[in-house]
Amino acid sequence: EINAHRQKSNSLFAAAFLPASRTPLSRFYLRTTNAIPHCGVAKGESMAAVNGSGVSLASQAYMEGNAVKETRALVADLCRQFYSLGWVSGTGGSITIKVHDDCIPKPQQLILMSPSGVQKERMEAEDMYVMSGNGSILYAPSPKPYPHKPPKCSDCAPLFMKAYEMRDAGAVIHSHGMESCLVTMLNPSAKEFRITHMEMIKGIKGHGYYDELVVPIIENTAYENELTESLTKAVNICYLQFSYSTLLLPIEAYPKTTAVLVRNHGIYVWGDTWISAKTQSECYHYLFDAAIKLHQMGLDWSTPSHGPIQQARGAISAPVKAGLKDSSHNSEPFPVSSFVHDRVSSSIYFDMCCILLDIEGTTTPITFVADVLFPYARDNVGKHLSATYETEDTQEDIKLLRSQVEDDLAHGIDGAVPIPPDGAGKDAVIAALVANVEAMIRADRKITALKQLQGHIWRTGFQNNELKGEFYNDVPEALQSWHALGIKLYIYSSGSRLAQRLVFGNTKSGDLRKYLSGFFDTNIGNKRETSSYVQISESLGVDSPSEILFLTDVVQEAVAAKAAGLKVMISVRPGNAPLPENHGFKTINSFLEI
Repeated sequence: EINAHRQKSNSLFAAAFLPASRTPLSRFYLRTTNAIPHCGVAKGESMAAVNGSGVSLASQAYMEGNAVKETRALVADLCRQFYSLGWVSGTGGSITIKVHDDCIPKPQQLILMSPSGVQKERMEAEDMYVMSGNGSILYAPSPKPYPHKPPKCSDCAPLFMKAYEMRDAGAVIHSHGMESCLVTMLNPSAKEFRITHMEMIKGIKGHGYYDELVVPIIENTAYENELTESLTKAVNICYLQFSYSTLLLPIEAYPKTTAVLVRNHGIYVWGDTWISAKTQSECYHYLFDAAIKLHQMGLDWSTPSHGPIQQARGAISAPVKAGLKDSSHNSEPFPVSSFVHDRVSSSIYFDMCCILLDIEGTTTPITFVADVLFPYARDNVGKHLSATYETEDTQEDIKLLRSQVEDDLAHGIDGAVPIPPDGAGKDAVIAALVANVEAMIRADRKITALKQLQGHIWRTGFQNNELKGEFYNDVPEALQSWHALGIKLYIYSSGSRLAQRLVFGNTKSGDLRKYLSGFFDTNIGNKRETSSYVQISESLGVDSPSEILFLTDVVQEAVAAKAAGLKVMISVRPGNAPLPENHGFKTINSFLEI
């Protein structure tokens, strides 16, 4: 019955990945027989016609070429390494890698995949399946004598194909490592694994030390192909509902993730290349192991300080509101910091698990930005560009500025001047860049190209102790108190994430980043657009956007956040622009009022 079920699933998988016009009337097998693998291509159809590259991927010569041979050997070698790490023991786990070839577009490159149900540490190069870019099997390994089982393509194949299709991956690793299994058991109802302030987070694509790493968790099923069938049914909606659970879609709802945990099972990790997938897999397993050990010591891996677990909230637990008794856990009310008791009569109460903070006019005086940071960046543009012109960061800054200026010129933006090509010489390019940047600063433009360059200039200033972050007096105390209550704190500013870290990391009150769980900038969207706050809510993984309190001094930002379902308050500080009448939002003059 099990074999019949799997055979049916494989047939459904083949039908799902092959266009209707290419239903396999007959199938081929590029060895010496007409054995029928799980799926194939129509008789006589040339793979060169499919990929349009002029290279016949299905030819005997290409299949026996160095690129395919080396990738076969690589898969076998990695499986032996992963076996020694405990990731693929007991015939579990799997790996797939695309055959890199500069002549072939990535979506059409051949795919090598380890077979299912075999001793992974004993596999040889010829044991791998070879598939076309759309999942058709071009080569299946020959059966081995008893006691070996007949070869079978990995049960993970459908999920692997989804990673290739939706994330343009170059390799996918499926591990049954003990850490990836146990970490999902710390809280059986958790939808996500979250961790921050760990060095190995830097090994995950798109993340840094101060970022909060979020890995979605999906429920296990009896057969791995059912995971993909459930995913495929709802892949076009924002939230995927699995047949046996009500969890969030990992691939679409978490656009930044490079991994999916399967409860009581293991993890799938993908990367642009096999090196990226392998590196990230090692980092994920390290972080899972660290979280398990911190949990054993009673420490919270999900907070920047990794202090004692005092509440049930955390990276892998359902939120429990500060100061309230949690009926589902029969716990006593959490202690509330003394500053709350001191101000009970004047406090404004919110039932929340996250606070999202603007910077300018909310945590930091506008004068610091306008009179300190902006002039420093403006006065040091030329010096910075000249000193760092050949560096990777500055070349990326110049690339962004060129693109922005071209767009500005096309739209007649005042102050935009053409930037000459690199061949015109370094001095000419820098002079044009300085003129454009000065115009952008004068107009206080909230654009990524400017903010990224400013962040790099300010980094030098903070490193040389020429700059120190300034905050309203109540801010450090409030951040510390909220953090002690288990509330997650995030920053959302038009300044780059680098600039945000610099401002909070270098203050007269010390490094305030230890209280923060993450940073958002305009890469996620404009601060006056509702979609930006929707994306932030989804990335924070809250059950409802109303669990997030957003503090800002700009009414247009408040309106956009409210439309996304966030709770909003407006910060009224000295020097802020006057608010319009009847704006409809609660206001505060100090964070200590909350």
